[in-house]
Amino acid sequence: MEAVAKAWAHVRGNLRRSAGQRLFDQWLKPVVLVDGSSAESVRLGLPSTFMTQWVKNHYSERLLLEFRAVLPDCTSVTLETLAEEPKRVLKPVAAEAPAAAAAAPTERPQFDSRFTFQRFVTDATNRVAFNAAKAVAQPGVPQFSPLYLHAGTGQGKTHLMHAIGHAFLEANPDATAIYVTAERFMFEFVQALRAKDTHAFKARLRSVDLLMIDDLQFIGGKDATQEEFFHTVNEFMGSGKRLVIAADRAPQALEGFETRLAGRLGSGLVADIKPAELELRRAIVAQKLKDMPAVDMPHEVMDLLAARITSNVRELEGALNRLVAYAQLSDQTITIDFATVTLGEVLRTAQRRITIDEIQRAVSAHFEVKQIDLISERRAVAIARPRQIAMYLAKRLTTRSLPEIGRKFGNRDHSTVIHAVKRIEDLRGKDSEIDGAVRTLMRTLEG
Repeated sequence: MEAVAKAWAHVRGNLRRSAGQRLFDQWLKPVVLVDGSSAESVRLGLPSTFMTQWVKNHYSERLLLEFRAVLPDCTSVTLETLAEEPKRVLKPVAAEAPAAAAAAPTERPQFDSRFTFQRFVTDATNRVAFNAAKAVAQPGVPQFSPLYLHAGTGQGKTHLMHAIGHAFLEANPDATAIYVTAERFMFEFVQALRAKDTHAFKARLRSVDLLMIDDLQFIGGKDATQEEFFHTVNEFMGSGKRLVIAADRAPQALEGFETRLAGRLGSGLVADIKPAELELRRAIVAQKLKDMPAVDMPHEVMDLLAARITSNVRELEGALNRLVAYAQLSDQTITIDFATVTLGEVLRTAQRRITIDEIQRAVSAHFEVKQIDLISERRAVAIARPRQIAMYLAKRLTTRSLPEIGRKFGNRDHSTVIHAVKRIEDLRGKDSEIDGAVRTLMRTLEG
């Protein structure tokens, strides 16, 4: 157990440096080593189911890689919810010290340094939300309050909220701000009720200049918490302060919420973030790689990630981080084959089932050739090049083997498919027209 404890101390240090202080304090600092851990099987505990699930979603693979680096025999890292909630994880308002609690907002919150407006990649799917967030952060009387951001998981809501915090405090050095999840809002409110001192809780939140509450959907059905939240919203709207709310759906679609509260939330500006399209996902991968100057990633691998992982941006970033980590830990070069093997299950799970027949139809329509020509013996460039592109897309967008792809193109040998894939990869780096055609086709097929 001593060796595991030393390994855990090493891993915690690495996580603190890589995650940043705010993210580490909020999600990773509460993680503890559980008795019964061994060099082969490490057990980690967290104080709540919500936190356990969040760390699982974002750090389970990273934790396993970190432990393997110091414990070569480690085969699993499990995350579990502890029976009792350590008081050090969430810090409720203290009943015996209301003055100190009320003064807490004067401390500068630790917004994640990675989440700024400059690092948020935009296109038509998120531009309204982005511009609205920038407007909220500007000095002077806010144009609207509350700002209500809604989108599916991992589409950039939290990024924008932290960006607002950074920009607002930079423009207003003497201002105060709080960012809190709805779960923590509820936890601290319940603690204040038990301590019979809700005054300090209210004073702490309502005295700040900017209040941001994330994941609002988690207080659905919590009547007492919603009542307090309703009064907080009214207070901020009445005093002209900035209030930013984020949830996974529009106000009217929130489940277990009172009609009057949904109405209040919708009275400001409601901005949605739609799922990122192919070109935006590609731009996000490129942006993330700027922070990894030592990483050499071919364009076809970037395209693979952007084309296959369509569910949300967070999963896309997770796949990118996993790929880079595996390459560094195994001292291997990132290639298309390495990426396919490393992310095999991720790619299969994320991928929409695109068929070779769909690819052939799309290619024939794009290049205005007959679909039957793609499987014929004709070797004219006007036919051969679209055929090679179709084979390339079949290799990139389906899980079919090389022999299976060859059979779908007039019973050609798998070596012909390999040649086609390499040829198109080479041309994409030299011929902007070919590269543009491939991008257009990938976007069409994915849509």
